[in-house]
Amino acid sequence: MPSKSKSKKKNRKKSDAVYVAKSKIHGRGLFAARKIPAETVIIEVEHQRVDHDGMHVIWEKQKKGWQAYEVKNEARFVNHADSPNAAFFGDQLWSLRPIKKGEEITHDYTGGLGET
Repeated sequence: MPSKSKSKKKNRKKSDAVYVAKSKIHGRGLFAARKIPAETVIIEVEHQRVDHDGMHVIWEKQKKGWQAYEVKNEARFVNHADSPNAAFFGDQLWSLRPIKKGEEITHDYTGGLGET
């Protein structure tokens, strides 16, 4: 596994496909900065493993999850929706259908992660 060195953090780029703004769902949310085609990687998530529930925790399997850990990582602002337009597969957030510019990007948190 690659180490999380300072140089890697300095070189990390924000996604040009998304931005964070006030959400009608909850607090702040993640929005499409441009049209995003179906089955496209929207953003990669940097995380740390956790074994307890809390804010921004996504469960992979029972008693094993990950948590977005840096403010620079916009993926932590993805809000829940029962009919989401995106899903996490491993460390990536993928569009499930075309997403319009300005549309909030959502994930079904109760469903955990998709198969990789």
